[in-house]
Amino acid sequence: MATQDIRAGRLSQEQLTDNFSDHHPPLSSGNAIVEADRCYFCYDAPCIEACPTAIDIPNFIRKISTGNLKGSANDILSQNIMGGMCARVCPTEVLCEAACVRETQEHKPVRIGDLQRYATDRFFESGETLFERGKPTGKRVAVVGGGPAGLACAHSLAVLGHESVIFEAREKLSGLNEYGIAAYKTVNNFAQREVDFILQIGGIETRTNHQLGRDVKFDDLRQEYDAVFLSIGLGDVNELGLESEDIDGVINAVDTISELRQAENLGELPVGRRVVVIGGGNTAIDISVQSKKLGAEDVTLVYRRGAQQMSATWKEQEFAKSSGVSIKYWLSPKRLHSENGHVSRVEFECTNLNPDGKLTGTGETRFMEADVVFKAIGQSLQDKIFSDSEMPDFANGKIVVNNEFETSLPGVWSGGDCIGSGEDLTVQAVADGKHAADSIHNKLMSQ
Repeated sequence: MATQDIRAGRLSQEQLTDNFSDHHPPLSSGNAIVEADRCYFCYDAPCIEACPTAIDIPNFIRKISTGNLKGSANDILSQNIMGGMCARVCPTEVLCEAACVRETQEHKPVRIGDLQRYATDRFFESGETLFERGKPTGKRVAVVGGGPAGLACAHSLAVLGHESVIFEAREKLSGLNEYGIAAYKTVNNFAQREVDFILQIGGIETRTNHQLGRDVKFDDLRQEYDAVFLSIGLGDVNELGLESEDIDGVINAVDTISELRQAENLGELPVGRRVVVIGGGNTAIDISVQSKKLGAEDVTLVYRRGAQQMSATWKEQEFAKSSGVSIKYWLSPKRLHSENGHVSRVEFECTNLNPDGKLTGTGETRFMEADVVFKAIGQSLQDKIFSDSEMPDFANGKIVVNNEFETSLPGVWSGGDCIGSGEDLTVQAVADGKHAADSIHNKLMSQ
C-alpha cells in the first residue's frame, strides 16, 4: 500500500497567490452600466420576493444606471447590512437570479449579485456613512455570537436607540464569514472591513474571546441585560459514525477552512496528494476546491445521494468540477482503513433510493485511497454552553422560536443557524437578526 504523502509547499508562492485571488472579479463601471440596463425594473419584481432580506433590487439597479451609487448602496444596506458579503457568497443562482424574468425568458438572468457587489464596494471605498444611532432608550441587550445574525441584530438595535454588547467566542467577529468561507470568495480581509463598517454606528460594545458557558453564564446575562439575543451558530461538527474515526488524517473540514483563512503563508499549509471529502454542502465544495488550489493531486468529493439532492447549488458543483475536483454520487462511507495509525483508504457502499424514497445500500462497495479524509457532513448546536443555566426549548437540534424570534424563555430571542428559520445562509442570518431586533425593540418599548 502506498505511503502517505502530506506536505506543504506543493506549489510556488506565485501559483498560490494566483489560485487564491478573487475567483470572481468585480464588474467594471462600464460593464455595470450595461448589466444594469438589462433589468426590466419590474413593478412586482419576483427577485425581491426571492431575497430573504427583501432588498428592492430593481430600485438599487436603476440607481446604478443613473450613477447614484450611494443611493443604490443605501437601498441594499438598509435592508441587508451585510449586503457586501452577501454579494460575494449568496447563492443568487437559486434565489434572486433564479426568479429574474430574464432567467425565465432567456436563461440569462441579470447579474444581480455582481451589481450588488459593485454598488456596495464603491460605497465602502468612498468612506461615507449611511446610518446614525437612534435616540438612546437606556436599554441594553446582550448579543451572544458575533456572526451575521448577531451583527445584524446589534446594528439594528443601535439604529433603534438601544445599546448592545456582543459576546464572541473567537478572536474576530463575523462568524463563518471570517472563519468558514473559502479564501478565494472573500479576499483582501473584506469580512473585517465589513465589521468595521457595521460597528462605526456606535453603541455596540464587543467582547471577543468570551465563550458562553466558559467565560460568561447564560443566566447571568439574563439578569444583567434587558434582553438577550442568541446567535450562537452551530459549533459542533457531525461525525461519520464509523469505527476508528479518530485516526490520523481524518479531519473536520471546517477546522481546516478556518486555519486556511487565518494563515499568513499558504505555502506553509500541508496538503495531501490524495484527498477524499465526504459531504454535499458548501463546506464540502470549499474544502475540495481549496485542497486542489493548495496543490493536491487528486481530490474526490463523495456524496451519498445524487447531484439534485446536494445542498451545494449546481453552480457550486460546476465550479468544483472546473477546478479539478471529481464528484462521486450515490456512495456512503462504510469503513476507514488505516496504515500505521493513519488513514489509507475509505470503503464506500453504493446507494440508491427505494420506491418510497428511502436511501438504502446496495451491498456493492468501492474503495478510494486517501492521504487525508475531510468530514463535511454538517454541524450541530453545542448545547453544553448552557451548562448550569436554564435552557430554551430545542427541537431537531435547534432552538425553537416563534414568529417574533422569541424563545421559550422570557426576554430571550434567537436567530441565525442555531434556529430552523430556513437555509443556513449569511443572508438568512442577517434577516433573522434584523427581524429579531425589531421584535426586541417592540417588547422593550411596550414595557
